[in-house]
Amino acid sequence: MRAARLRRSRDIAAVRSEGRSLRRAAFNARVRRSGEPMTRIAVTAPRAIGTAVVRSRARRRVREAFRRELSTSGSSGVDILVTVRPEAVSTPFPALASDVQSVLREARG
Repeated sequence: MRAARLRRSRDIAAVRSEGRSLRRAAFNARVRRSGEPMTRIAVTAPRAIGTAVVRSRARRRVREAFRRELSTSGSSGVDILVTVRPEAVSTPFPALASDVQSVLREARG
């Protein structure tokens, strides 16, 4: 299953202001229930992480971990704003997937 992307700036601002913060080793996530039938995700990476190549790699890794987890689990009406941390580049993928699982579990519960 493919997660929808959270694209509109007002939707992202709503998650940023109203969402509940969940901190993990490789990223920080803000989670907010929405009226949408599926989970929508936006992944950001601040410049402090490094060059454009490093930021893109970190975003891709986190986005892929969310995509894989959402394909195995059901979808629910949740908006997630993920801010990548520098550790996202070097964290082993299974640990990243474990963090994503815990975020999705907390978001639904």
